[in-house]
Amino acid sequence: MRAEPVSPLPSEPDVHLSVFLHGVRMDFVACLTAALVFVAEHRDRHYLDAVSVDTSVSGHPRLPNERLYLEP
Repeated sequence: MRAEPVSPLPSEPDVHLSVFLHGVRMDFVACLTAALVFVAEHRDRHYLDAVSVDTSVSGHPRLPNERLYLEP
């Protein structure tokens, strides 16, 4: 049995990222800081409304390479 991945910043709340890219919707969970940096970088390269953020975090995997988004 695999353990659930842990947030790189456990003191921050997690948020749900819904990403729409090339016709595919992907859902992830990330800590708030990583989510904000991801959204900013994604919007610079893709459509402005291609990512939405909300607080329903259950049942989604963590954002791959989440730690890379902790420093802008």
